[in-house]
Amino acid sequence: MKNVKQIKDQLISELNQLKTSHGFLLAGLPNFNKLFGRDSLIVSWQLLDYDPDIAKNTLEILSKFQGLKIDNLSEEEPGKILHEHIIGENKHPRRSWPFPYYGSIDSTLLYLILFYFYFEKSKDRDFVEKHWSNIEKAIDWVFNYGDKDNDLFIEYQRRNPEGLYNQGWKDSDFIKEKPPIAIVEVQGYQYFALIKISELGEILNKNFVNKLKERANQLKEKFNQSFWMEDKKYFALGLDGNKKQINYITSNPGHLLFTEIVDSNKIDFIVKKLFSEELWTQYGIRTHSIYEANFDPLSYHLGSIWPHDNWLIAQGLKKLGYFEEYNKIKKALLNAFEVIGYLPEYYGVIEDEIHLNDLKEKKPDYPQAWSSGALLNFILENEK
Repeated sequence: MKNVKQIKDQLISELNQLKTSHGFLLAGLPNFNKLFGRDSLIVSWQLLDYDPDIAKNTLEILSKFQGLKIDNLSEEEPGKILHEHIIGENKHPRRSWPFPYYGSIDSTLLYLILFYFYFEKSKDRDFVEKHWSNIEKAIDWVFNYGDKDNDLFIEYQRRNPEGLYNQGWKDSDFIKEKPPIAIVEVQGYQYFALIKISELGEILNKNFVNKLKERANQLKEKFNQSFWMEDKKYFALGLDGNKKQINYITSNPGHLLFTEIVDSNKIDFIVKKLFSEELWTQYGIRTHSIYEANFDPLSYHLGSIWPHDNWLIAQGLKKLGYFEEYNKIKKALLNAFEVIGYLPEYYGVIEDEIHLNDLKEKKPDYPQAWSSGALLNFILENEK
């Protein structure tokens, strides 16, 4: 069994394997050795206490490829942040879309959120001022493209018929409902981005602050009405193209805890559900409830455990004072590390045993940036 220093050293070594000459991290090896908007932004957040320059370099490269036009094949839109790219390549090696490919509904929101966290950590006013036009373009995307039907919710519907059907972090075909889909955690990301960019705008004396706060206030009220399942005392996974709730019990609403969008009288219900037998194991929170008809502990998104998913949930638990639950997640990921010897992108758990080799998808990538980053963040938090 490795001690904490040995684990920390291994995690740093893994992350160094993924670091590029541009200073951002590739998502994972061997299959995801690319720039991914979502992955690179989340691991940059995880590593702010370790090396804030990773966040700076990530924001820089993503700003360079920020969307300029409407393109159905690449799913590019003005102000949008990419999903996937290999710098220097103009097409995906295995799929029918050009690079950069923009089929992500959350990258733009996470980009805005990371700008706030990076400034909070570094106080690098010059860098944020330099990229303020990029921030404004990302905000314009929220208003004009992310929310095409003006109902306050950010929705996705692929425009390239060969593109990703689902464009949140669970981007397999696990949701089959009619699009456009408004996925639950993305509404929380939107709310947090609106609030935090408005705060950043106040610090920098920018002029659209009230517009963002007004939308955020309206969004919070409508979200808590539209997504809450009163019979299950939990938030729905999303809304389909008919604005009908997609009523699976999943880990996704756990991401809402850090975003401040949840009405205070609903928070405790979320926490209790996440740590109930439906979702909790000694190795972390499952992606999908064991009581759903399509539950599969060895699937990609229908019951496996993802370290970065657990880390994002833990950030909200810590913020809201659920320290016992926060520490349970930290211990769970350490337990998984000890069993496996590293943290892959995901793993299955059956009867309190971890399964890797019989997963339904390919064997998970290793190292995986946002898995190694999650555990390193937990360890660094302990050292503060």
